Amino acid sequence: MMQYDYGLFVIGAGSGGVRAANMASGYGVKVAIAEQRYLGGTCVNVGCVPKKLFFYAAQFQDQFDAAAGFGWTVGESTFNWTSLIANKNREIARLQALYNNRLQQSGATVITGRAQVLDGHTVAVDGKQYSAERILIATGGWPFIPDIPGKQHIVTSNDMFFLDQLPKQIIIAGGGYIAVEFASILHGLGVNTTICHRGHKLLSGFDEDIRDFLGEEMTRKGITIRFNTDIEAIESKGEAFAVQLMDGSEVSTDLVMYATGRTPNSSGFGLEKLGIGLDNEQAIKVNSDYQTNVPSIYALGDVTNRVNLTPVAIAEGMTLVNKLYTIHAQPVDYDNIPTAVFSQPAIGTVGLTEAKAREKFPDIDIYKTRFTPMKSALSGLDEKTLMKMIVVRSTDQVVGLHMIGPDAPEIIQGMAVAIRAGATKAVFDSTIGIHPTAAEEFVTLRNVVT
Repeated sequence: MMQYDYGLFVIGAGSGGVRAANMASGYGVKVAIAEQRYLGGTCVNVGCVPKKLFFYAAQFQDQFDAAAGFGWTVGESTFNWTSLIANKNREIARLQALYNNRLQQSGATVITGRAQVLDGHTVAVDGKQYSAERILIATGGWPFIPDIPGKQHIVTSNDMFFLDQLPKQIIIAGGGYIAVEFASILHGLGVNTTICHRGHKLLSGFDEDIRDFLGEEMTRKGITIRFNTDIEAIESKGEAFAVQLMDGSEVSTDLVMYATGRTPNSSGFGLEKLGIGLDNEQAIKVNSDYQTNVPSIYALGDVTNRVNLTPVAIAEGMTLVNKLYTIHAQPVDYDNIPTAVFSQPAIGTVGLTEAKAREKFPDIDIYKTRFTPMKSALSGLDEKTLMKMIVVRSTDQVVGLHMIGPDAPEIIQGMAVAIRAGATKAVFDSTIGIHPTAAEEFVTLRNVVT
């Protein structure tokens, strides 16, 4: 039997790769994991974690404004971007160390450098070659930048976490979750914010009521949204930029951010030379077992461009390792995956949209409520909440829950358990609510709206 340096060589130390490495090592497999940038991948360093910290930072001005209605006197407040960045960096460094410690404790070998796959069983990092029985590619995604005049002036979500100073005004190109999250964050920090989106609504793929509500609320808060147009060119004008739009107008801004999606990070690893299958978007093609057309090479997470969420990559890593090294393989269920958008207002959603439900079932009932949260009665903030339930009339099964408003992501996580358990509308109706909360609205919806 051929001897290898490692039983499993993981390329990419993001959430999926690290989970796979730790688990395999815990099962007694000799594991190496290579990473050229930072332990923790996108989520820890330039994604979910710092974004959520910024999301919190952006909420304080509203809280200060709301305080007077509850009897508090709040003095003059100022915001220091440099302090936020420094504190964020300290937290990220702590998490990176935690990832490193866990890998070391599991027995995995951490190799720093860019990996090249030489063949089905050989990886090179900085000129040194390693043999492996199996190779796992978990290299994630990378922000997309279009090839337009002035593209050298564009920043992406990666760059936003390391800006030396906060701009006074910004244009964000895109209408997906990254665009609306950063627009909400920057607006909350006092930046004059404009979204430029080639579509006619934000958040393609989300429920239409959620999309409409978000656009209305962001506009009401003071964010400018320019639909049905795109950026054609960017020109430096001293300390500012002149941005030419497709509709013929020109806008001046301090910063241009692109948030028009991420592409699979599959190039530069030698995959093409091995003939590993890639799709039109350069995602690595895998079968249901995360195996590529080279049997000893596997891939998971965002580089496969299926469901690009951190918890999904972690679940895929666990499933793959259990399938390879145990008898307890549990396939990932890609249905009813809950998700959140940390916009202002925040969004939580699980299950089918109304449009998808009507495509799948002939008899759909919609329950919906729109209300002012209790806190707004005294805060003067005029916040609104929208909650929506989608039910199959013939079976009474709840197949979709959508919420936009304060605490939506926290509320929907629990609702996702009910959806996955197959809860019916009758189960929701018989559940006693926690009063007074916004969440209780989901168990008190009584009137079909359509």
